[in-house]
Amino acid sequence: CILGTHHEKGAQTFWSVVNRLPLSGNAVLCWKFCHVFHKLLRDGHSNVLKDSVRYKNELSDMSRMWGHLNEGYGQLCSIYLKLLRTKMEFHTKNPRFPGNLQMSDRQLDEAGENDVNNFFQLTVEMFDYLECELNLFQTVFSSLDMSRSVSVTAAGQCRLAPLIQVILDCSHLYDYTVKLLFKLHSCLPADTLQGHRDRFLEQFRKLKDLFYRSSNLQYFKRLIQIPQLPENPPNFLRASALSEHISPVVVIPAEASSPDSEPITDLVEMDAASQSLFDNKFDDIFGSSFSCDPFNFNSQNGMSKDDKDRLIEQLYAEITALKEGLENFKAESARGAVQLRGRASELEAELAEQQHLKQQAQDESEFLRAELEELKKQREDTEKAQRSLTEIERRAQANEQRYSKLKEKYSELVQNHADLLRKNAEVTKQITVARQAQGDVEREKKELEDSFQRVSEQAQRKSQEQAEVLETLKRELATSRQELQVLQGTLESSTQAGAEQSTRIANLEQERDRLSRAAEQHRDEMAALQAQLQQLQDVLSHEQESSRTELEKLQTQLRDKESTEQALHQLLAKEQLSLLQGTTHEAKRMVQDALARMEDPAHISCTGSADCLLSQTLAASECAERLRDAHSKYLSDGAAMGSLLPCLALFAHLVSNTLLQGSATSHVAPVEPADRLLELCKQCGSEAVSYLSALQDPGTVASADCSLVTACLGQISAIGEELRPRGLDIKQEELGDLVDKEMAATAAAIETASARIEEMLSKARADDTGVKLEVNERILGSCTGLMQAIHVLVLASKDLQREIVESGRGAASPKEFYAKNSRWTEGLISASKEVGWGATVMVDAADLVVQGKGTFEELMVCSREIAASTAQLVAASKVKADKDSANLCKLQQASRGVNQATASVVASTKAGKSQVEEKDSMDFSSMTLTQIKRQEMDSQVRVLELENHLQKERQKLGELRKKHYELAGVAEGWEEDG
Repeated sequence: CILGTHHEKGAQTFWSVVNRLPLSGNAVLCWKFCHVFHKLLRDGHSNVLKDSVRYKNELSDMSRMWGHLNEGYGQLCSIYLKLLRTKMEFHTKNPRFPGNLQMSDRQLDEAGENDVNNFFQLTVEMFDYLECELNLFQTVFSSLDMSRSVSVTAAGQCRLAPLIQVILDCSHLYDYTVKLLFKLHSCLPADTLQGHRDRFLEQFRKLKDLFYRSSNLQYFKRLIQIPQLPENPPNFLRASALSEHISPVVVIPAEASSPDSEPITDLVEMDAASQSLFDNKFDDIFGSSFSCDPFNFNSQNGMSKDDKDRLIEQLYAEITALKEGLENFKAESARGAVQLRGRASELEAELAEQQHLKQQAQDESEFLRAELEELKKQREDTEKAQRSLTEIERRAQANEQRYSKLKEKYSELVQNHADLLRKNAEVTKQITVARQAQGDVEREKKELEDSFQRVSEQAQRKSQEQAEVLETLKRELATSRQELQVLQGTLESSTQAGAEQSTRIANLEQERDRLSRAAEQHRDEMAALQAQLQQLQDVLSHEQESSRTELEKLQTQLRDKESTEQALHQLLAKEQLSLLQGTTHEAKRMVQDALARMEDPAHISCTGSADCLLSQTLAASECAERLRDAHSKYLSDGAAMGSLLPCLALFAHLVSNTLLQGSATSHVAPVEPADRLLELCKQCGSEAVSYLSALQDPGTVASADCSLVTACLGQISAIGEELRPRGLDIKQEELGDLVDKEMAATAAAIETASARIEEMLSKARADDTGVKLEVNERILGSCTGLMQAIHVLVLASKDLQREIVESGRGAASPKEFYAKNSRWTEGLISASKEVGWGATVMVDAADLVVQGKGTFEELMVCSREIAASTAQLVAASKVKADKDSANLCKLQQASRGVNQATASVVASTKAGKSQVEEKDSMDFSSMTLTQIKRQEMDSQVRVLELENHLQKERQKLGELRKKHYELAGVAEGWEEDG
């Protein structure tokens, strides 16, 4: 697998195979997969990490799944998968670290980028990484029975094998952690790193114990040499302790063979040993003569070979030759199969390489696109550089001034340096004189000591002289010592002055070197700026030349474009004129066609309503106003043709419809209004044709006027108002009062119904008991809720009507508004009557049900009927309401409350019915088989009768609804409209 990742430069093939393995169903297989994947991350190609990151979430899910299994390899797989995920995250965050974690100290410093914050974060991540490694280490050891030699068993070696990779990782992580902590302690206070030290101490103890326990196992002794950690952890508070740190090195012997190959060698050796033992036993039993040719009986009994024996030997030889040929064929087939597999692997690798090259080509194309964008940005930057050319020149002048100042400063420093050198020579001379004086003092001291010896020898002879001489010598010695101390102080002060002068000279030399380097750097910057300035001047001259050429081209194109635009304007004016004439011609033909259809005998059978005529007339009048505005705009600006043509087409269409609708309305109107209406329609058509003819002629287009058409439309509208039906035989001035009366009557009826329901509820509580009382209370309570919801709806409807009247009447009175909108007013009156009537009927039905004289079905029908009536009132109220009105929202909310209350009435009625039916259920315990059969037949007969009666009632209901619709149409004037 490792060689394969280096061959294909990735791990695509590895993961394609792993995805087909049952890792979630076989714990041992998952454990071995973790071992192999750990080796790939350490020793495989560097792209293994990139190809494996996409499977990180799948490994996390698998880890959580195996974590639920507490026995066997479940917990081991869970912790190992967490470790692999942590390893991938660490190498993703820190790409400088290779998979095997082998780095030099310089590479470790580069990984932190010489930033203490990066080193701090890197240390925390290494602690987390090492914590996962130690958890796996401890879990494996805790799962083994250490009282037995587990390292020599297959099960024990299966669990211990991945720890080799863990030991390799832990040794590097421990070494890097120690070095990083020393580096952090050199930059940060010790209190800040107290948490780091505590965590390191805990991991140090665990790792030391685990290394010690591992080194004692027989399995690891043959495969790996485990290092031992020091007795005590490093002292990070002492910087010199870093030199005492020894990096732990794990040694893997080169001759160590894989543990998987050992059982095969043992089996081969065992087979060879058993074969030799078998041969020895055979020789012992049958004699050594049989070992040469044990089945050559012809030589034993002295028989000679005959033809039959020769035939047998020939057949044996042929069989042997055929077997050899068969073995050769099998070998050739196996070799060919191996070659084909190898060729297939090579082709797959080439395919992967081609795919990789394709991806690289795509990446290069993206890179080239990015470079192209960058070049565009550079071009923009060049343009900006042209604008900043003056700024660069100013900076160059400032740099020149700075250079002159630095040069003057340098000359001053050179003069100071020369003065200091002269002072240094004088100090050196003084030091030489002081050293000579010290030598003289030493010689005098020696002479005095010699004299003292001579005086001591003469002490016995001349005691008195010795005392005098001794006193004299002591005084001279004290004086000499004082002079010596003075000379020593002078020498020390001279030495200190020399050291100070040397230090000043060194500092001045450093300052001189720094200033020299700064001057040289300024010279280089000056040269670079001058070169850049020259380059920018060249680019600027080139850009100016190209801009001048481009400007000349654009001016030429502008002149061509202006001439082309003049020609196009002339052509456009001709086209607009022809378009206006064509549109006007079509509009005039449309109006003329409508006038012709008015005279057509087939049109006499067509009828129309006055309301439809009014709506058509109003639309035509509004269109005429818009056409007048568009005509005036066209006269002031010839380019405003776009607003004139649509108005012209719509004007012709609406005028034609008005003429035909007026003619159809005249067929059902009285004679005198019909004649006037028909005459006005013809006059309006002729005026429209005249207006359109004036628009079509270029000479009269400015004087065209549609005021005569508008006047004719106003007269047609006046006749339409006269022909509108008067619904309910009520005068228009009485509609407003009638609306208020009906709404008040509806509110009073609802209040009366609510009072009656309260009375019935009080009476039921006094007279009834048990189930009947419960049913009656539930039904009457839901009816009370429905009446309250209807009361809220009526109030909301009145508020909305008041808002509609206030917003729509303008300067007119409410009665005039109701009279103007008579159809809407009549709808409100009808809906209010329906609501009041429905409330009264429902209260009567509830009273009968409570008394036991009515049916539950009648109450449910009444509640649904009153819900329909309130819906009609809501619809009639919201016709002319603003969609954003707050009162409309209240009305809709009240309507929903009525629907909920209706549903509550129906539900309580059904529940009461089911309770009553359960109470009245039949008792079959005392009935015989014949009686039950007889009642079953009676029930079937009753079912058939009820089905027949239901069908007849449905037909009757359909007829009643049809008749109700016809009567409502007569009351609303639908026949007149038809």
